[in-house]
Amino acid sequence: MEGKQGGYNEIAVPASVFITLRNELAMECGPLPAIHALHAAGYSAGTQAVVGFSGGLEDGPASLAENKFWARIEAFFARRGWGSLTHSHASDAVGLLSSPDWVEATPDEVDEEGSCSFTAGFLSGFLSEVAGGPVAVLEVTCRSRGDDRCTFAFGSESAVHDLYGQLLDGADLDGAVAAL
Repeated sequence: MEGKQGGYNEIAVPASVFITLRNELAMECGPLPAIHALHAAGYSAGTQAVVGFSGGLEDGPASLAENKFWARIEAFFARRGWGSLTHSHASDAVGLLSSPDWVEATPDEVDEEGSCSFTAGFLSGFLSEVAGGPVAVLEVTCRSRGDDRCTFAFGSESAVHDLYGQLLDGADLDGAVAAL
């Protein structure tokens, strides 16, 4: 057990649990319900993880300066073995979090849907909790699809929905972000 803070328990599990859960859920209920289940579980875990993230902050994470907030998030995930994570400000509508070594991805098993559904949910729950309102997250690149990194776009539900539409229409990520 990593630790207990204010009723929040955190445990460490091998990263392979994501692969097993995704594969078993897909076999039992189908790929799309598996994605939804992992996303929902991630969202719930993300809202709770803010407690661990906030340890030592008297006024909570929203009180941090932007650069300190993103540095703390990067360190938070790295310490827990998720991989390196970098924030970039893509536009006024969306931000990006990306990683060349994200642990949920399975680059040895090509998956056209991507594989970081738990993470997308986790980030959505986490950022929503910090922001005090809904923050949507969309996995826009994934090492499981053969991309060189996993990238998660985040923003308002309408901005992320518009970004998704642009990507579905064939725009590359830079073009889709520029169109917002």
